[in-house]
Amino acid sequence: MGVGICDSRYNHPVPTSLFDLYKIGVGPSSSHTMGPMKAAGRFARDLAPAGLLNRVARVQVDLYGSLALTGLGHGTDRAVLLGLSGHEPATIDPAAIDSTVKNIRVARRLDLAGTRPIAFDEISDLLFHRDIMFPPGAQMHHPNGLRLTAIDATGVILVQRTFFSIGGGFVTEDAAQSAAGVHASSEKSGPAVPFPFHSAAELLATAEANELSISQLMLENECALAAPSSEQPPVAVVRDGIDRIWAAMQNCVKRGIAAEGILPGGLNVRRRAHRLAARLEEKDADGKRSDPLAPLDWVTVYAMAVNEENAAGGRVVTAPTNGAAGVVPAVAHYYHRFIPEADHEGIVRFFLTSAAIGILYKENASISGAEVGCQGEVGVACSMAAAGLTAALGGSNGQVEHAAEIAMEHNLGMTCDPIGGLVQIPCIERNAMGAAKAVQASRLALNESAEHKVSLDQVIRTMYLTGLDMQSRYKETSLAGLALNQIEC
Repeated sequence: MGVGICDSRYNHPVPTSLFDLYKIGVGPSSSHTMGPMKAAGRFARDLAPAGLLNRVARVQVDLYGSLALTGLGHGTDRAVLLGLSGHEPATIDPAAIDSTVKNIRVARRLDLAGTRPIAFDEISDLLFHRDIMFPPGAQMHHPNGLRLTAIDATGVILVQRTFFSIGGGFVTEDAAQSAAGVHASSEKSGPAVPFPFHSAAELLATAEANELSISQLMLENECALAAPSSEQPPVAVVRDGIDRIWAAMQNCVKRGIAAEGILPGGLNVRRRAHRLAARLEEKDADGKRSDPLAPLDWVTVYAMAVNEENAAGGRVVTAPTNGAAGVVPAVAHYYHRFIPEADHEGIVRFFLTSAAIGILYKENASISGAEVGCQGEVGVACSMAAAGLTAALGGSNGQVEHAAEIAMEHNLGMTCDPIGGLVQIPCIERNAMGAAKAVQASRLALNESAEHKVSLDQVIRTMYLTGLDMQSRYKETSLAGLALNQIEC
């Protein structure tokens, strides 16, 4: 089932894009690292158009809820310093992060928006409100809140803005705290799409009515959203973008397998992907290929390699978050390496289809562990990967939907309880388990022909309601569950 040429018939609102879900950035957390870096960067960047940059003498940053409770383990403090200094997750060199942050801390100064030197003392200017769940007065109540305040030399507040990092590197601003006169940059604007969908049922119906596979429908939509290029048609822009995402994932796996040693953060967690890969390669060299489940061992290696890189602050791709970044690339690698008929078109179908499923979760539920627990991260990633693999293997639209439903159904209720506030235990192994579940969900769906009882829309709704009912101490606060095994210092 191939992917077609893009159409230009559309007049509907802009949806989430594949490239919103799959973003190249840095670890260890999309919500606690990438999101705060983007928010701080946007705050700093918007000062100049408002005529305020040269008047700023000090910036105060207040962190609330999950950002305050596990921010140190997730590198939120470092992310804020980098963002205020004008750095972006997609472009910053991971190798330069430590030295950049160290220089700021030693000098107690940073270049605001990369241009204006100001004093910055973390003790007084970066405050962790561990006893306050939400920023006071904010209209939006998401547990990843941060408030940034620019102050002049006389102590007068020039502007104050409140942001929420809502998972997967997505950032939104609270309208109640948006200061008048500030040019607030928009995160997303552009044309509409030819085939909008707001539910899995609508996605299936629209695809059927237009005789399209889900991947073909998504390609048409992505072409409509693609930035105009005089050199390439939209379809080439989209396909090249998918190739960049896939290449970044492959490079992340390679780095993760090659690296050895102890992960940062104080838990003294040893990297395991390198040793596991070496053992599997030894078996292959000895001709011990009789184990039919050996490919799943490699799925484990691929997933753990990515999440060890993420935990070390390396370059990763949100899929749909950093905490769940290993599931999708592990399953894509499984298809690429172990399916005899695998080809590049299958990889393209994989990413387009998985993104369609991720969009459904993003727009109808949540992909934030701080909001709905790990079911919203590894659970969603598992659902996306199962759908993508099913499409890559030539499954029907109905089988794609079924695979996505199966995968999430068996991740419902999963808590987010990282030990020490670090994306290490249980996160790294949890990605490996999520990838294996995705493969099994796809195989189960491909071997079924009858309609199933529970729809993907129903399981998405169930996941969201389960997350709302979950006590907040089980949602990325490190106040319960496995996190009680070690107290964050």
